[in-house]
Amino acid sequence: MKLSRRGVLAAAAAIVATGPVLAAPPRVVKIPREWLPTEISVNEALAPGQVHVRIAQNRLYWTLGNGRAIRYVVALGAAGRNFTGTAQVARKAEWPAWTPTANMIRQEPAVYGPYAGGLPGGHARNPLGSRALYLYQNGRDTYYRIHGTPQPWTMGRKFSSGCVRLINEHVEDLYDRVPVGTTVVVI
Repeated sequence: MKLSRRGVLAAAAAIVATGPVLAAPPRVVKIPREWLPTEISVNEALAPGQVHVRIAQNRLYWTLGNGRAIRYVVALGAAGRNFTGTAQVARKAEWPAWTPTANMIRQEPAVYGPYAGGLPGGHARNPLGSRALYLYQNGRDTYYRIHGTPQPWTMGRKFSSGCVRLINEHVEDLYDRVPVGTTVVVI
């Protein structure tokens, strides 16, 4: 068998192009209708183009203006683990790499210790899923993210280490709507 430069480049391109798709084993999860992003009425005083997260409701709202918003069902952290306050989206990433924080490793060494070196984007165990919005406060990284998840069955639960998780397809929709600089309010 003779290898050509063209054949090697084509094979490499195919591997790169399918990386994230092949990283996670296929699993069919039926998403309940009430978990789908839905346009709803909200307080007319909410400014358009903001993200509002309601911890008690496990919901995220992308405000459209004129008293309308798109509601997403999310998974959040257990009591005391969630970010609260106002932040800005300072960075966005597709198929982001992930490294647990020192605090995560200290609190749950058996869970996070094996991943201290991090995981590449698209890895089946990477909890950031397909997209991430990085939350900063006063120009500093909060280490909290709004991100996708390879575990869609966790929606509506207190499951994460404090980040806001969405089903991958839903975070992809939100990612396309939210520009860098967007205000995020978490209460």
